Amino acid sequence: MSKTQSHIRAQSKAAGKEGKQEVSLSRNRRLDAVTKSGSRATEIERSGNPKLLEKAAQRLGDRRSSQKVLQVPQSDMGLAAAAMRKKEVHGTVKNMSGSKRRSV
Repeated sequence: MSKTQSHIRAQSKAAGKEGKQEVSLSRNRRLDAVTKSGSRATEIERSGNPKLLEKAAQRLGDRRSSQKVLQVPQSDMGLAAAAMRKKEVHGTVKNMSGSKRRSV
């Protein structure tokens, strides 16, 4: 499935100038973006589907970065926070523009 331009833009912004996009995880999975130092992992999920939000939270949980960020549209922030709690992943849920954030 191809990615939208807004997803690609958000991925690039999350990785930073020298960070990496589409970082490999175990079991043939990929994480959207990791900063150069590896301290911040970001997963972008725009669908609003609770099952897909849980999968994104699980991918973040499998990464050993100290800062884990799940980036979603503002209307899905509550669902994303619930998905992170369900998967017992501690981190931040933020909207696509970064103007609002919620610690989980």
